[in-house]
Amino acid sequence: MSTVTDIPLPKTRREVIDRAVIRFAGDSGDGMQITGSQFTNTVALYGNDIATFPDYPAEIRAPAGTLPGVSGFQLHFSSDDINTPGDAIDVLIAMNPAALRVNLPDLKANGILIVNSDSFTENDLRKAQMTVNPLEDHSLDKFRLFPVELERLTRRALEHLGLDAKSMDRCKNFFALGMCYWLYNRSMDSTERWIHDKFSKKPLLVEANQLAMKAGYSYCEATEAFQISYEIPPAHLTPGLYRNLSGNQALALGFVTASQKSGLKLFQGSYPITPASDILHELSQYKDFGVMTFQAEDEIAAITSSIGAAYAGALALTTTSGPGMALKSEALGLAVAIEIPLVIVNVQRGGPSTGLPTKTEQADLLQAMFGRNSEAPIPIIAAATPGDCFWAALEACRIAVKYMVPVILLSDGYLANGAEPWRVPDVNDIPEIPVRFATNPEGFKPYKRNPDTLARPWAIPGTPGLEHRIGGLEKQDVTGNINYEPLNHENMVRIRAAKVAGIVQDIPDAVSAGDQEGDLLIVAWGSTHGSITAAVKAQRAQGRRIGHVHLRHLNPLPANLAQIFKRYKKVLVPELNMGQLLWLLRAKYLIDAEGLNKIQGRPFKQSELEQKIEEVLGL
Repeated sequence: MSTVTDIPLPKTRREVIDRAVIRFAGDSGDGMQITGSQFTNTVALYGNDIATFPDYPAEIRAPAGTLPGVSGFQLHFSSDDINTPGDAIDVLIAMNPAALRVNLPDLKANGILIVNSDSFTENDLRKAQMTVNPLEDHSLDKFRLFPVELERLTRRALEHLGLDAKSMDRCKNFFALGMCYWLYNRSMDSTERWIHDKFSKKPLLVEANQLAMKAGYSYCEATEAFQISYEIPPAHLTPGLYRNLSGNQALALGFVTASQKSGLKLFQGSYPITPASDILHELSQYKDFGVMTFQAEDEIAAITSSIGAAYAGALALTTTSGPGMALKSEALGLAVAIEIPLVIVNVQRGGPSTGLPTKTEQADLLQAMFGRNSEAPIPIIAAATPGDCFWAALEACRIAVKYMVPVILLSDGYLANGAEPWRVPDVNDIPEIPVRFATNPEGFKPYKRNPDTLARPWAIPGTPGLEHRIGGLEKQDVTGNINYEPLNHENMVRIRAAKVAGIVQDIPDAVSAGDQEGDLLIVAWGSTHGSITAAVKAQRAQGRRIGHVHLRHLNPLPANLAQIFKRYKKVLVPELNMGQLLWLLRAKYLIDAEGLNKIQGRPFKQSELEQKIEEVLGL
């Protein structure tokens, strides 16, 4: 007969929680982006709501083990609706001292800290500018520290395969990934399939990476150090088909969809630049949909090739970041003058000049508004979330084609690389984009305008009887002939401006989320949407009367914005710049708005916004 003391107690217990924030950090060669992406895909398949924040080193080949070479990937996953990748992190996996030093300030007290203890040699510490070993000086006592010999354990798991030491060490990120799968009770099946597909031509690497991952999982099961694992139930998302999607992927899908909905061939002329290059990579995979991608020799060739494609009747776009926008400025003026449909995507990054090429910023709004010579207004649209990039691309194409005008679409590095669950829409629910080419030579004039939109005709070169000239010299109204008359020039400038201003009739009114009137209105644009939404929700739960207007259309601004301002006592404009939208709103509406500005290459934290809200409200 057994007694209570004879019954074996479980070595570990499982704790159900509603959310977690995890960050993988190491050298750019440690595979942190792959590790984070695979963990993200797994939790997305499980049904959790997710938000990610990949953080790339700014230097292409920073010395291994140094602070500039640290690469990170942060994931917030939850059983509830979430809007940000999280402020503080619950779990940090640090592959070397530099990764530990850079990321430790964001780890919560009592958070889980898994470090690759094999990399804490005297030389590693020196490269990370550390004089003492943090694993030995008790400086990490406020965290749940788990030193793990990742390299030694990975080599032991793979030693029978006959791989060299360097090849085995490359698998240590999958050992760490396996540990995380155990920690959060996630299946390794999807990652095993990915490894098989990725290394299908190298069966030995398939076996090595899968073995390393299983070894990491088994290590957590076998060691007595890990006594708790966690379970985060699936989120209650709106029923439908979902896929994990980054902002750049969403832009590409949006442009392909716009091509299908308009019946136009899609042409992209672009020069590679971080963080916009992935759009070119993505669209190059859609040749079966009639998509043509052209990697130009420079930014000027990129945009002028797209102008040529638009002139020839294609749905044309060009993609870049801030420095590339500067180089495209003259050709942007040409697109304004000849009035052709073109979408220019600016995936903003830290600047000026090369600046912080892998970090996020939204400081190109005034460049988009005014960064051309003379009077050359252009409609501006901004995406708010990674998934919203899809809809922003469709809207930019719709306006460009309908009004025969170039359109600037603003994204940024945070949206481009971040990901979220995206509900795949029913293609039948997406409106068509009507296109009407001029075909009748009788009475044809290249600048005879549609009275409702002021759009000129779109005449395809080679259409009999529709021959006309284009170019940067001023056109005569209606005829399109070259004309230097002062009054004609002023008339054409004003018509082009009126066309852009008139788009206001074709965009929805701004809608205030939260309280429809109250003490504070937050007005913002772009990737600040998630953190502002979370902050407003938290503050309203405490009884604050706050509204939030997030602007998609920045030029022209929605027609009802002035009326919304009147319903609130104060206005706050948070931006990842020095106050560019704030400057525009003050100038246009003469309101005493206040700014919250951050220029650190990082998105707003929810806590930063809540602190500012309370300050503005005098709490």
